[in-house]
Amino acid sequence: MNAELIVRRGVLAVAFAGLLAGGASAKSQDPTPQQQDIQNDKKDIRNDKKDLAKDRADRNADQRDINHDKRDLSKDRADRNADQKDINHDRADLNKDRADRNADQRDINHDKNQLARDDKKYGANSAQAQADRKDLHADRVDRNKDQKDINHDRTDLNKDRADRNKDQRDINHGKTDLAKDRKDRNQDQKDINKDKKDLHKDRKDLRHDKRGR
Repeated sequence: MNAELIVRRGVLAVAFAGLLAGGASAKSQDPTPQQQDIQNDKKDIRNDKKDLAKDRADRNADQRDINHDKRDLSKDRADRNADQKDINHDRADLNKDRADRNADQRDINHDKNQLARDDKKYGANSAQAQADRKDLHADRVDRNKDQKDINHDRTDLNKDRADRNKDQRDINHGKTDLAKDRKDRNQDQKDINKDKKDLHKDRKDLRHDKRGR
């Protein structure tokens, strides 16, 4: 009887000790507030690093866009300037051809008057009249050639103006893109600076929490 009682008491003692050990183990698994702060700080630091890496990637992408915009803008300006030179050249050609055409027209008018006088004075079949007709024909050929040159110059001028205007629109568009990309780059740099401050603060908090253990 005594032996049975002793066994029962031993079983109860073992069970009670097991309950106490289990409770202590469960209690020891719950993090303390300090440990929770440290875990949160580490999580914040990881998030800060991710944000910093992303913002740096965005900033670098924007910088590449800026460099690309600058190259495009430089090319468009060079094209615009070349077109403006062509326009100036076309204008000079047009003015010269108009002056030649007007001079030829004056020669034609003079030849007509001379022919009329020689026909009246020497006769339509005279050597003087024949020479006048030859001069008149040559001047008309020159005048017609000058008119063709004028028409060609006008076509070139219109085309070069259209090209110049398109290049100017490209320049305006390039300026808009460049301004937008610079704004984005600057905003990304601000985000990077903020991320750095957040990272520094969270690391400081982590060090502080570790010292408080």
